[in-house]
Amino acid sequence: MELQFHQKIVLVTGASRGIGKAAAQLFADSGANVIVHYRGNHSAAKSVLSSLNGTGHMVVKADMAIRSELSQLVNDIVRLYGRIDILVNNAGIFEEQDMTGIPIDDFISYWEQTINVNLNGPAFLSNLVAREMMKTGGGRIVNVSSRGAFRGEPNAWAYGASKAGLNSLGQSMAKDLAKHKIYICTIAPGFVETDMASAFLVGDKRKEIECQTPMNRVARPEEIARAILMLASEGTEYMTGCILDMNGASYLRT
Repeated sequence: MELQFHQKIVLVTGASRGIGKAAAQLFADSGANVIVHYRGNHSAAKSVLSSLNGTGHMVVKADMAIRSELSQLVNDIVRLYGRIDILVNNAGIFEEQDMTGIPIDDFISYWEQTINVNLNGPAFLSNLVAREMMKTGGGRIVNVSSRGAFRGEPNAWAYGASKAGLNSLGQSMAKDLAKHKIYICTIAPGFVETDMASAFLVGDKRKEIECQTPMNRVARPEEIARAILMLASEGTEYMTGCILDMNGASYLRT
């Protein structure tokens, strides 16, 4: 299946590393104009930008937890490109805590920050982008969730809850926006070889994680990125509302 995105305007959040970086590179390889979003690591984002094939790409900075920055981001992109064809909601944070052992104020801070970045930010950004897509005849939104939304995260309550919320958000948007030719899909990976997962992918802990799947390895960012491109491509409209598990058979739902 050859995926082509010639001159499509694609915004990938959290594109300075990991899955977002791989997706940005594959979209560029397929002819898209890619907007590389980042929050804090400007040099990493610039490095991704310089690695992209083709021209017409740009880097944008915004904190997913700050609505005014997301509004400015969308305004800047539309001013420069005239539209947004594809949004990939990939940016996210993960933090483990002793949920009943930390002070309640610390728990509240952890909870609010994770929900703001992983759920509230994507919801607000998706709403802004959908309004622009409605003006130009439609578009695609792909959310990057996690198998943690289904199996539970005992040391990361807010992460599991935020990803479960993102799943539901995608389904609600799909039902509401199909009439505008805006199609929404969600992908739920297991462990992926990224910076965010690096603390877990060492020593015996890595071996235990790899043994969760019959493939005896974790996913590569490029594998998840290829699925993102497939979900964002023309001809997959009837998949709108889907949640695609991609965890190497480590967690199977029926």
